[in-house]
Amino acid sequence: MLTFPISEFQERLTKTKQRMAKAEVDLLLITDPANMNYLTGYDAWSFYVHQMLIVIMNEEQPIWVGRSQDANAALHTTWLEEDHIIPYADHYVQSDIRHPMDFVCDLLKEKHYDKQTVAVEMDAYYFTAKSYMQLTKGLPDATFKDGTNMVNWVRIIKSEREIAYLKQAARISEKAMQVAFDTINEGVRECDVVAEISHAQITGTEDFGGDYPSIVPLLPTGEKTSASHLTWTEDRFKDGDPVIIELAGCYRRYHSPLARTAVIGRPSEQMQYVSQVVLEGINTTLDAVKPGITCEELESVWRRVIERSGIKKESRMGYSVGLNYPPDWGEHTASLRPDDRTVLEPNMTFHLIPGIWMDTMGVEISESFRVTDEGCEILAEFPRDLMIKPNIRLA
Repeated sequence: MLTFPISEFQERLTKTKQRMAKAEVDLLLITDPANMNYLTGYDAWSFYVHQMLIVIMNEEQPIWVGRSQDANAALHTTWLEEDHIIPYADHYVQSDIRHPMDFVCDLLKEKHYDKQTVAVEMDAYYFTAKSYMQLTKGLPDATFKDGTNMVNWVRIIKSEREIAYLKQAARISEKAMQVAFDTINEGVRECDVVAEISHAQITGTEDFGGDYPSIVPLLPTGEKTSASHLTWTEDRFKDGDPVIIELAGCYRRYHSPLARTAVIGRPSEQMQYVSQVVLEGINTTLDAVKPGITCEELESVWRRVIERSGIKKESRMGYSVGLNYPPDWGEHTASLRPDDRTVLEPNMTFHLIPGIWMDTMGVEISESFRVTDEGCEILAEFPRDLMIKPNIRLA
C-alpha cells in the first residue's frame, strides 16, 4: 500500500524536474534512499548495496535500478509500472570485476541517454567514489554536474499528509521519552534503558506502530554528557548522574526528534544554571518563529539570550527534519546558524536543539516544530524542563 496518493508523488516529481530544468540537467541519478522514497515510495533495507532512481526530463516515471532480489520490494512499495523497475543480476554485488554503475551506464546507452547532462548526488552517504569513477568512465560523452540536495530542497515544505505523519511520530517520541525517564534509576544499566526506549519506538501507540529511527537512542551519562553523540554502555547509573536522552519517534520514515536532560537525585548548581539558560533560549527562540524570518535571524535570537549568560555555542542550533534513513534524520538543507539566509515558510519542519556541551557536563533540551502561518506548532507535548529523577536505588 502506498504511503501517499500517486498524485502527490507526481507533484513531487514535477517540482524536481523544475529544479533540474533550472540547473540545465537532463538526468538526475538519485542514490539517497530518502529521496528515492520521496519520489516513489520505495522502502526497503537495501541501501547497503548500490541502488538508484533515474529521473529523466522527458519520461513520466522515474526508473528504479537495484539488486534483482529487491525488485519485488519496488513492486510492493512504489507507484512505478513494472517496466520502470529494472534489476541488475547478483553477480554485480560486491564484485571486484564488475560494478552496478556499469549496469547503469549500459542502460543509459541503450536508451540513448549517454550524451546528456547528468546530475549525481555527489555528497550523498550512499554514493561512493567508485560509483562516480565508473559512471564517468562508462559515460565519457556525458556532462556531469553536482545534484546534491536537489530533491532535498523540494522536500523542505511538507504536505498536509506529511505533517500528519510527523505528528504521529511525535506521539511515539512522547511515549519513548516517558519510558526513558521512568526506567532510569540508580543501579540500572544504560543498555537496559535503551532497550526499553527502542521497544517503545517500535511498538508505537495503540492506534499505530512505529518504524526504526535513522539514529539510535543517544544516552551520554555523567561527565560524558559533555559529548553530544555517545550512545550507551553496560555501566549502571549512579546517584547524581546527569543523563542526556536524545531520540526520535519515526512513523513511515518521518521523524520527530526530541531531547531532554535528566538527573538522578540532586542536580549540581552548574547543571541547574545551564539548563535555565538553555530553557530561556529555546523559549525565546520558539516565540520568534514565524514565516518570513530567516534561519540566521532565528539563530541570532538564541545567541543574544545565551551570550548574556557568558555561555557560547559554536555549533548550529537546529536543522530541517523529516523523512530519512540511517544514518541521519536531518534533511541536509536549512540550518539554524549564521549565514544561512533560508526564509522560513509554512509547513517547514525543524529540530531545534540548542544543546550546550562544556568540559565536564552538557545539557540538551530540544523541540521539533512546524512553521505555521503565524508562528510555530510544537510537535511533541512533553514537559520542557530539566528532568529530576528521585533517587530510588534498585537492588
